[in-house]
Amino acid sequence: MKQGDIIYYTDELNDEIIDFKIKPIKIDEHYKYIHSNPFHKFWSFFSYRILATPLVTIYFKLIKRVKYENTKILKKQKQGGYFIYANHTNQFSDGFSPTIICFPKKPHIIVNPDNVSIPFWGRLTRNWGALPLPDTIKASKNFSNAIEHTLKKNNPIVIYPEAHLWPYYTKIRPFDCKSFRYPVDYGLPVYTFTTTYHKNKHTKKPKIIIYVDGPFYPDKSLDRKTAMQKLRDEVFEKMNERAQSSDYEFVKYIKRSKDD
Repeated sequence: MKQGDIIYYTDELNDEIIDFKIKPIKIDEHYKYIHSNPFHKFWSFFSYRILATPLVTIYFKLIKRVKYENTKILKKQKQGGYFIYANHTNQFSDGFSPTIICFPKKPHIIVNPDNVSIPFWGRLTRNWGALPLPDTIKASKNFSNAIEHTLKKNNPIVIYPEAHLWPYYTKIRPFDCKSFRYPVDYGLPVYTFTTTYHKNKHTKKPKIIIYVDGPFYPDKSLDRKTAMQKLRDEVFEKMNERAQSSDYEFVKYIKRSKDD
């Protein structure tokens, strides 16, 4: 996308802005979320920590000059896993910034099956912690086990509740409370990452500032559904508050009715 592009949409919840045109693999009971093979474990560690992490840090912090604000609050979360909710507006930053922000912990990102279906790249994302949503009931059990396994290793899980990627969008799209069942069920804290866009003095591409906020805790005095909704509302409110600091609309989004 280039500066000044106009994107028309009708539905903030369901419209796909980017069509990857990739036939996703089926995430059934045969998909392996947790690997015990020593070679696989070594390659995952080597490719992620020795190769990817340094390159990602150099690229985003030194070359792209992405600024990460308030990351110190995650340093206090030394023991136990936690959940991160973020707006979904930048394909590469959304995929790699959690690595920088959560270091030395290894974040695992819940993704659509498309993300692990790309030849070669999809296999790498699997090694680096992508958790594709299951397509079958039997796969759902393995998916749940993978989440529990990740949390027991004291690693965070990243969720993009908006689901669809809208590049450079400067507002927070509405999302429901379904994904908040995880922190409610596990009784774990929630943090937010909010990506904002600002005028860049050196290039036409916007400057990115990502704000970290939290923790937000599930209210144990409420029933499950009410606790999920309350947590969702707190997260949405904070992300919306941070998003208002964006001062540069690189791509313009215009809503039109379905009859237009």
